[in-house]
Amino acid sequence: MKLSTNPKTIEVFENYPDSVRLKMEKLRELVLEAASEVDDLENLEETLKWGEPAYLTKHGSTVRMDWKEKKPDQYAMYFKCTSKLVPTFKKLYPDVFTFEGDRTIIFKLDDKIRENELKHCVKLALTYHKVKYLPLLGA
Repeated sequence: MKLSTNPKTIEVFENYPDSVRLKMEKLRELVLEAASEVDDLENLEETLKWGEPAYLTKHGSTVRMDWKEKKPDQYAMYFKCTSKLVPTFKKLYPDVFTFEGDRTIIFKLDDKIRENELKHCVKLALTYHKVKYLPLLGA
């Protein structure tokens, strides 16, 4: 897998408060790991959308993440709200993640992230346009 990174994305990570930076870098690491485990995923673009780190693939739906000052005790991963992604994640992992609407997985700063489950969600997002017609996205 070839990763192309917008240098401004790295600046965003560097500018998170110390208490948040490691959490956000861990989310980034999980996205990159998930992408590397997807067959036929040749290119991953790491860029900014709305000033937030975002990950794009040819056959996928955008995955974004961010921490916001107005909710300092949490950070989040965002998915396209009109997709079937978060509704599917809610069915697959109802007791694993905290969801907000049909676009967000919320993490508290002191949460231990269930890495395998989150990577599964990210993989479904990065391959969304190949699996969106399958029941539970082929999960």
